[in-house]
Amino acid sequence: MFRFGLLRWRFPKAIIVLTVLELPLTVAALALFGIADPDTYRTKLWRDGALHGWNSDPSTPLYAAANYQPVKIPLVWSSFVTKFNLTISVLSVFLWLVKCVTVPLRVFYPALSVLVNGVLCAVYAFSLRAQTAPDTIDPAHQNTGPPWYITRSCSLASPDNVGYCKQAKAAFYVTVFMVALFATNILFAIHSMLFAPARRLDDDEESVHGKAAQAGYGELTSPQQWEMLRVPPTPGTAGGMKSPITPRTRAFNALAGDASGQPAWNGRG
Repeated sequence: MFRFGLLRWRFPKAIIVLTVLELPLTVAALALFGIADPDTYRTKLWRDGALHGWNSDPSTPLYAAANYQPVKIPLVWSSFVTKFNLTISVLSVFLWLVKCVTVPLRVFYPALSVLVNGVLCAVYAFSLRAQTAPDTIDPAHQNTGPPWYITRSCSLASPDNVGYCKQAKAAFYVTVFMVALFATNILFAIHSMLFAPARRLDDDEESVHGKAAQAGYGELTSPQQWEMLRVPPTPGTAGGMKSPITPRTRAFNALAGDASGQPAWNGRG
């Protein structure tokens, strides 16, 4: 049934699972992007691809500038992508720590999840686009698709660059998983807002208010009402237990007699 709401999760356990799964991916992204900064293997892979004729050569922009033909470095080989990836990985760690605090406290609402995960999904989607950007600055060696280390086996790389190729490929796949994870979070949040769960908690709270009003605790807050309702009724009061019978009570009743006119002492013999 359609029920709009901003503050209730329909599948809270799924959000906890997604938050736990986000940790290893975030750590992997931070490690891989940190290793790549500032230029651990970017230029090496660029040059390795040029040797095989798969993309332009790193010297192409320099020769173009010498001939007064400025050429922009392809986005996939630019230092901007390396620094951008490192920045978003640090941002991911910070926002994951925020989730670790707000999710258990149940204040990471679906509306807030859409905002946070939407930003993360957008920046990682841009990173994914940048990592697969084309390289067309060299008319003789144009690459209109992803770079060679993604589309080809790393065994084709130079021996010194095989490890770097695997790291770059791993960074790409981690980025794909991060985009999928944040998109899943957004879908769960939107579903929870459009089809909010039944207001069972509110119904229970209204029941507490009703019982508290009957017991005379109408002015108390909900937690106080719960505590007061848990206290057993005072004996001898309305709704409480009958007054307990003690030896002293029996003695006074015996001296006073009952209202039916029977004698106060009705002992034997």
